[in-house]
Amino acid sequence: MSESPVLQGSTKQQRYESLVSALYQDVYRYAFWICKNQPLAEDLVQETFLRAWRALDSLQSDKAAKAWLFTILRRENARLYERYRPELVDIEGQSIAENSDNEPDQKMDRELLHNAINRLESDYREPLLLQVVGGFSGKEIAKILDLNNNTVMTRLFRARSKLKTEFGLDAEELEE
Repeated sequence: MSESPVLQGSTKQQRYESLVSALYQDVYRYAFWICKNQPLAEDLVQETFLRAWRALDSLQSDKAAKAWLFTILRRENARLYERYRPELVDIEGQSIAENSDNEPDQKMDRELLHNAINRLESDYREPLLLQVVGGFSGKEIAKILDLNNNTVMTRLFRARSKLKTEFGLDAEELEE
């Protein structure tokens, strides 16, 4: 978060505009990580900031603004899937074309890491994403997820351990 106050201004509109300008990129980045779809991430962010506008008077601290917005975003995403009923399509007899484009190694590594993170159980994935993408501390993550700080730290450790195991790394190799 920036050094300047997030909620600067005397009117509600000024406070809201400073909140959006300070935290929009972080909220969008987290939304995109959650849903992996640019238009959907934009919709989630829009809904998040709409709810933030309505409840702005309940936000009292600059330090709580980012966690507050991330919580609103997570709830918006959950609401989306409460209503979502996928249309089932019969895929028998359908073929899927392979994409044989050569990708750069870095993009491939990033994709492998993203897939590995997405395969983690949500108990491990959520805290890891909040730390890596959101930049939150263990205490902040504990507050957002309504968990004990020790539980969060254990889940972060286990998430990293699972990723290391999946990529065939051990602690000694990482220290070199």
